Amino acid sequence: MSNSILTKLNPVWKPSQVVLLPSRTTTTKHYDPKFRTHRAKKYLKIDLPDMNEDESKFSEQRMRQKMKERGVLPPRPWMERPFYIGATGGVFEAYVPPEGDGKASLVSTSRAKQTVQLLEKKSKSMMAIRKVKSFDEDFDTKEFCQLAQNIYIKAHESLVNDDRHALRTYVTEKAYPEFRHNTKLKTIRWKFIESLEPPRIVHARCTDVISKTNIFGQITVRFHTRQQLSVYDRFGRLLHGSDILAKDVLEYVVFEKHLSNLYGTWRIHDKIIPDWAPPKDPSKLTRLKPDPEPVQVEVEEETVKEEQAAIADK
Repeated sequence: MSNSILTKLNPVWKPSQVVLLPSRTTTTKHYDPKFRTHRAKKYLKIDLPDMNEDESKFSEQRMRQKMKERGVLPPRPWMERPFYIGATGGVFEAYVPPEGDGKASLVSTSRAKQTVQLLEKKSKSMMAIRKVKSFDEDFDTKEFCQLAQNIYIKAHESLVNDDRHALRTYVTEKAYPEFRHNTKLKTIRWKFIESLEPPRIVHARCTDVISKTNIFGQITVRFHTRQQLSVYDRFGRLLHGSDILAKDVLEYVVFEKHLSNLYGTWRIHDKIIPDWAPPKDPSKLTRLKPDPEPVQVEVEEETVKEEQAAIADK
């Protein structure tokens, strides 16, 4: 500091006596009066509610006025919740299979009666198929029979592989618990061998649920196939079926589709079991034979008295 110009000009000057005045050129705020309204709009005046008020003592008109001030709608006396119906709860106008189907020959009188009854009931089915075609223009009965057989095979393969996610894509919400019933801790082996007769449509119906535009379609397909099934418990014991023998199976499977849904698909909905169908074979589960109970010989009182009298005579 001894060599600076300020000390040479004024030896009494000290650095602490320097006063720095604020400069307005560095500020970013403007105070133009014409922007006063814009600055005022940056702040909103809000009426805060009085938390000490007891709203339970308000009259109905006062409460309604308060709700209008706050922009609150009045409460409704009911609760509306949206719900989705992906499948119906049953089969409407179920198909009645003719007795002896699959066993009667083509030349027999019973088979001729079956064909006549089928022609009589065919009009409603044709109207239902026409309704399905109004929603799906590419629908074809021959292609649908092949599609139904593929869905049938994939659904059973998903059940055998315990693939629950894939099974939901091939069966409806009603058929899913019926498919999964009594399959826990069991090993299932199923095999589709061949079709004895090509699958064919025997019944078709359409109905609306809740509203006229919400339409579901159901088509019953007849399958006459040869399959192989065996079921084992968790200990590896055979419960049902066989790994060697194959059986001829005649089934009437109902397929359902939500026609009003643009992304609806055909899925297995139910299986029709006729009254004349033979009963199911019982399970082959083996159990331990219980020990025989001890036989209690009842001795009559007279014999006891006779023995006692004989001993007394001796």
